[in-house]
Amino acid sequence: MAEYSHVNLTEIDDQAPNLGLDPSQFNLRFGRVALGCEHCGVSHLRFAPGAKSHGHRHKRQEEIYVLVSGSAEMKVGDDLLELQPWSAVRVPPHVMRGIKGGPEGAEVIAVGAPNTGPGDGDEPDPSWTWED
Repeated sequence: MAEYSHVNLTEIDDQAPNLGLDPSQFNLRFGRVALGCEHCGVSHLRFAPGAKSHGHRHKRQEEIYVLVSGSAEMKVGDDLLELQPWSAVRVPPHVMRGIKGGPEGAEVIAVGAPNTGPGDGDEPDPSWTWED
């Protein structure tokens, strides 16, 4: 058996409907299980123009977001960042973060470590808003 994994992230099931999100606004494809990741996770995210993710943080997982195409705004803590293709943003676990698709939408790769599985939680904060 090979010591590596190979998948096409666009062929992994979209989890947006399972998370109560409108699939016309978001596509969320989590590659951790399909790749058999032991120490990290990777996700392919698509945002429709203007679609805003909820703000969230993690208990232990650091994440890096890379904008592949389109444009986006990313709110990290109280800072608002304008992202262009190949912008990369590292966010420590405890910091709130969210992404909003730009005028043409956004395609993002997110990498997280350590692999905490479903227990680390995507901890939303209802008091967090896009407005300052």
